[in-house]
Amino acid sequence: MSDHPSAEAKVHAILVHGMGRTPVSMLLLARRLQAAGITTHLFGYSAAFERWLPCLERLRKFIVARAGDARFIMVGHSLGCVLTRGVQPLLSHKPEMAFLLAPPTRASSYAIKLSRWRLFRLLTGEMGQLLARQEFMDSLPLPDIPLHIYAGIKGPRGSWTPFGDEPNDGILSVGEVQLGSLPLHLLPTIHTIIMNSRQVASDIVATVKAS
Repeated sequence: MSDHPSAEAKVHAILVHGMGRTPVSMLLLARRLQAAGITTHLFGYSAAFERWLPCLERLRKFIVARAGDARFIMVGHSLGCVLTRGVQPLLSHKPEMAFLLAPPTRASSYAIKLSRWRLFRLLTGEMGQLLARQEFMDSLPLPDIPLHIYAGIKGPRGSWTPFGDEPNDGILSVGEVQLGSLPLHLLPTIHTIIMNSRQVASDIVATVKAS
């Protein structure tokens, strides 16, 4: 049962896109959630031009302005999951749960390799560089809310790939998405389009309705 006066009260969803993307990348998911009666809000940012702490503060203000004291959840993709975790200590009114789609949970081998290239550093800014730093990834808080984590497994596998035989989404291996002992939802998709999986939308809607 919900702790809220009515389980039917409006639920808001804060959607946070991934690095190098825009809120447009979350539009299909937003439409599917809206069709199920969930009010969606798309947060936009630029990893190339924003720094970590100012972006977190702007996300906090965005959440307060859109959700207020109402029921809300958060849905992040890739770097958006890192922002979702990072903003939690700044919120006095917490989300009921968070859905993390292909979240980097440790220093990404992909980011580590690319961080050596000046063009990558220019395009991804401070936040992109942080994804290559294990000490930063270890410092991220583990939110005290239910977390639902999704990993794609349709990336290439084989000795010629950076991932060997480990299941991956083309950007992150399943091991780089695993967060402690929390269960993983494995989906037959790749990193850049995991948010468009019908299973993701269906799971979010079903979980919210059951809360």
